[in-house]
Formats: sequence, structure tokens, C-alpha cells
Amino acid sequence: MQSKVVWLSLSFMILAAMLLASCTTSTPTPSASTTPMPTSSTTVTTTTASSSTSTATAITTVKTSQTSTVGNWWDKLGVPQYGGIMTLMMTRNATSFDSYFTGVNYSALFQERLTANDWTIDPSVYFYGFGFRPAEYVWGNLEENWEFPDSSTYVAHLRKGINWQNIPPVNGREFTADDVVFTIGRMFGGGAGFTKPAPVNAANTQWQSLISVTAADKYTVVFKWKISNPEVIMENISSPNNVTNVVAPEAVNLWGDVNDWHHAIGTGPFILQDFVSGSALTLGKNPNYWAYDGRYPKNRLPYIDNLKVLIIPDHATALAAVRTGKIDVVDGMSFIEAQAMKRTNPEIAQVTVPAAYASTIDLRNDTKPFNDVRVRKAMQLAIDLPTIAKTYYGNVTPPYPSSLTTNLMTGWGFPYLQWPQDLKDEYAYNPTAAKKLLADAGYPSGFKTNIAANTTADLDLLQIVKSYFSDIGIDMEVRPMDQTSWLAFVQNGKKYDQLAYPAAGSLGKGGEPSLQLNYFHTGDSTNYWMVSDPVFDNFYNRVFAANNIDGVKQALKDANEYVARQHFLVSLLQPNLFAFSQPWLKGYNGQYSSVSTGSGGPLYPGFYAARFWIDSNLKKNMGY
Repeated sequence: MQSKVVWLSLSFMILAAMLLASCTTSTPTPSASTTPMPTSSTTVTTTTASSSTSTATAITTVKTSQTSTVGNWWDKLGVPQYGGIMTLMMTRNATSFDSYFTGVNYSALFQERLTANDWTIDPSVYFYGFGFRPAEYVWGNLEENWEFPDSSTYVAHLRKGINWQNIPPVNGREFTADDVVFTIGRMFGGGAGFTKPAPVNAANTQWQSLISVTAADKYTVVFKWKISNPEVIMENISSPNNVTNVVAPEAVNLWGDVNDWHHAIGTGPFILQDFVSGSALTLGKNPNYWAYDGRYPKNRLPYIDNLKVLIIPDHATALAAVRTGKIDVVDGMSFIEAQAMKRTNPEIAQVTVPAAYASTIDLRNDTKPFNDVRVRKAMQLAIDLPTIAKTYYGNVTPPYPSSLTTNLMTGWGFPYLQWPQDLKDEYAYNPTAAKKLLADAGYPSGFKTNIAANTTADLDLLQIVKSYFSDIGIDMEVRPMDQTSWLAFVQNGKKYDQLAYPAAGSLGKGGEPSLQLNYFHTGDSTNYWMVSDPVFDNFYNRVFAANNIDGVKQALKDANEYVARQHFLVSLLQPNLFAFSQPWLKGYNGQYSSVSTGSGGPLYPGFYAARFWIDSNLKKNMGY
């Protein structure tokens, strides 16, 4: 206990000193909890289809610019400028430019998707800080609008006048429905002669419910699904985690695949011009790009002339690159790093962005002693989350535990502040109650255990947890493992037999509800905690059986409460992270997957880089 007190006290003194030395304050956390204002979505009832068993109304969704006669929220950003170079970074080298083989999404730099994010939405309404895109915040991209003529059919109406980049063998021809059918069939099966999903999608259970994808005409694509759930279907179509960048059939047919960067072709705003393995990618402006700025409808995109992507795997090197103006933005930075950046470079803007997960201690639910819920409850009661929030995270992280879904996703899941008091009590710091639960479970003196710890995770936080466990008699040996070994041993091999500590926690998720419910589903490949619970499995079944959004929300809420009460994992906190951006970069506000430096890379880099712009005068005046 003494070591924990000393460590936390030291952390608090360090943070306090840093705060006193800081001369600026960080940008407030964008809120996903505000009541949505009217969005740019117009819903039009187009037809009614009847059958002997059900009646369904077709809904067409058209996204239009959010404008006002008294000005727009984005006016404060200044007037967009054309020209200049934007420099981003990724942490992993590009080993393939074909998303058929890899989830590292470099193809999103030059290829596009059917849908995107609504660029006109005020970040105070919805800031796109999570992977999940509720339908009201989805914007047509390659498709202009969409409809559900019945609850299991999705019809995409493509934009006319979009052309492929003027590169052989496509040579700038018009983009059509056949291109979408080919891509979806190739990636997920069910169209264009493809019967099996791509290797990268072999475990994608959502798209396994796709029956077929066909071209009704040159600009209309029809998706038929086994499920009758428009909400889940929209998740599949719009999820940034499902790589659906449209590929040119001629290129695949000519070369077999488009792994080679010389074969990079898309409809996107940038053309890949050069790639130096392990160093950088260089892209130039597509002079025939089709899109206009939704905020400034007369402005053709992209604004910048060139896009540079540096490959920087080392964290310290990335920070140095920001400090010296060599890259325009970096994200995923800790509170300690944010305070240090304020001292050395107060001119660099900081955006507070919640992590995409809550940190967790992961348990093998099928082995003793962790197959006893009393033991799992005791481990949770042993940890003082409010003190960790105050001393370790400097009061910039909410002091609340998480269930399956992040507390920040309003309207989805079961946020902590809505929990009944008896459930909150199971997560309150209470070592006395924890010891009694262990004794009741047959461990009056505690027990010894070990934890396979990913060395890319926060090992300082793990030492605090270790000390808390020690206070109730749990002697936890920490066994560090590099990320590759950890993934093979824990997540993929499921060879660990006691505890695991992941780099990205396993609760507090901000992804699509149907994806979240995979995590604890019996037999799912992502369920390395070996939870097998028919009650939870029924929530999964309820989501896919629901035929409306309310049914999906209720099933997700019930699943969250069940996960919280069963304590499948030990919840720590969902930390706030920080993004650092140069003052001359305009338009960035922490959007998820726009400039992500994570191992998977950003999923919308072309979309956002086309709309961000560089204030060249400011950059020049600052000496860069």
C-alpha cells in the first residue's frame, strides 16, 4: 500500500508542477453528449412496398449543406486558401496498397467510399470522435443518397459525373455501379462472381449476412441482406472499420491485385506519385476531382496541392517532428506529453480527444479463480478509480468505470451516470468488501496470479493496479511481452491462462453496436476472455433480429448492464488523449480516423485532407 501512495503522490506533485509551469490551457473536450441540433439530413418518403407479411416504407436520405442566413459556425475558421503542402504521419510502413490484403488503410489516400462524414456538422453537435457513425451524421460520398425499399434491401444511388483518375488502364473513365459491385463482391463475396470474402475480411461476421450486390442500372446499386435491420445494415455500409474503398476492376483484372504502389488508382482527391518504403509517401492534387466543399459549395476540392505522409514509428521522433514544424498534426498523446508540449511549444494547438477504449484488466473467464463472479467483483472493488483520475490523470479524465460501450456515446449503451446505485456500489473503492468476497469465494488469504502485459500499454498504470490488488491479497506477477508476441500469445493464440493487459482496453468502445456485441459472444475470434454466456449471446441475437433502431438501442443497453453486473473484465478509466496541430492547419478538431497515428492508420485521410487547408501566410510569418 505504501508504494502505491508514494507513487500516486509523486505523480500528483509532478503534474501539479507541470500545470503551474504551463502558461496555456488545453482545448476543452468536444462533447458527444449534447442534444443534437437540426442536421443537414432531409428524409423523403418515396414509396411503399407491401407483401403478405409486412409493410415497409422506403426512405431516401439526402444530405444537403447546413447553411444559415446569419452565418455559419465555420466562419470563425477563416476563409479557405488553396495551395501548400500538408504533412501527416503514420506509424507503420506500407507493405500493400490493396485493402484486399491489409487493414492498414493506405488505399484511402487515393480511393473513396460510398459514404463519408457530414462536413457541415458543428463539432459541438457531433465531433466524429468515435468509430460509430449514427445514420443522421452519415453523408453521401460516391453515392448521392440511399434508400431502404424494405428492411433488408439497401439501394445506393450514385453520383453522376465522377471519373476515375486519368491513369492507365482506367484512363479517367466514368465511375459506375459496376465498380461498386466488383469491389463489394471482391471484399466480402456475394457479387461480381466472388463467393468468398477477402483475407482481411475473413472474420467479418457482419458482412457475412450479405446475400448479393447487383447493379440495377449504371448509377444504382442494390444490396440484399439476410437480416431485416436497417440500423445494422447502415452500420455495415458506413462503418470506417469496414474497408470498402472502391477499386478499379480493370486494374485488378490486369495485374491480379493492386499491391504495388505504381498501380494505385482511385476516384479520390489525391494521386499517389511516389513511395519510399519505410520513409514517405507523396501525393499530388487530382486536377479532375469531382467534389466541392460542403461548407463552401462553390469551392472545388482539394485545397492543398500536395499531401506528404511520413512513416514515423518512433513516438519521440513524432513529437520532435511536431515541435519543429515538420508534420502538421499528431494524435494519441498523453496528458504528460500535452503538458510538456505546452511548456516548450505553447503556439501548437491542442485538442482533447477521448481514447477509443477504457483501459482494462482482462480475465480468463473460463479458468479458476476468475470463473467466479465474486472474485471478479472483488478485483473491481480493490481499485480506487477517482484517486487514479485525480492523481495519475491530473483530473482531465472522467473518474467513471465503463461497461461495453463508452459513456460518451449519448443514446447508445448504458452510461455510468445512468447506473442504479447498487451497480455503482460494485465499482466503488471498498477493499474491505473485496476481501470478504474473496473469502466467500474460498480465497481468504487471496491468491497468486500473473498478467501478460503488452509493453506498448501503460505499464506505470499497471503498477498502480498491482499495488491495489496486493492490498486485498492478490499477488500479481507482471510478465511483459512485446506487442507481436502478446498478440500471438493472448489475442490470437488464447494461450494465456490468467490475466492480460492490452494496449487498447476492452471496454468503453465507441464502435458500431453490432461490432461491440461480438466481443463477448461465444466462440467469436475477438472473445479472447473466453466468455461463454447464453444470456449475453441472446443480446447479440436480439440486435440482429431487431427491425428498428429502438430495438437495437434497447438490446445494447441491456447488454451493457449485464456486462457491468457480470464483471467479465476489470474496468479502469477511459483516458483523454491529446492531438497537437500546427496553428496553420485549419479544419482539424480531433475527428476520429482523419489523421490517426495508430497502427491501422487513418480510414478517412483523403476525405479530410481534401477539406483541411493550410494558412500559408501564417506559416510563413512563423518562419516555416
